[in-house]
Amino acid sequence: MTAQSEHHDVVPPMGTLAELRAALRVWGIPGDADDFERELADADLDDLTKVREITQAYRHRVLLRCNPQAMAALMRGTEDVAFELGQKMAAERNAR
Repeated sequence: MTAQSEHHDVVPPMGTLAELRAALRVWGIPGDADDFERELADADLDDLTKVREITQAYRHRVLLRCNPQAMAALMRGTEDVAFELGQKMAAERNAR
């Protein structure tokens, strides 16, 4: 079994708006469910591109919360990320 299929075993169903709403209540960051409803209410429902953008953005938030590696990356401090980026840039300069 690949890492990707293992990851999908813990992802809640989000094929409908009702399923996405339920996933946001359980897996979303506090306030996500309310923000989703507000953005959807403010959108022109005839603008399917906008509705799709909103639903995809919130589905992505749930997917991030279901992925321990993604959450660990999001929790990293600025100093840690800046240090790692500096290390990579120095190694790249030295490789030239």
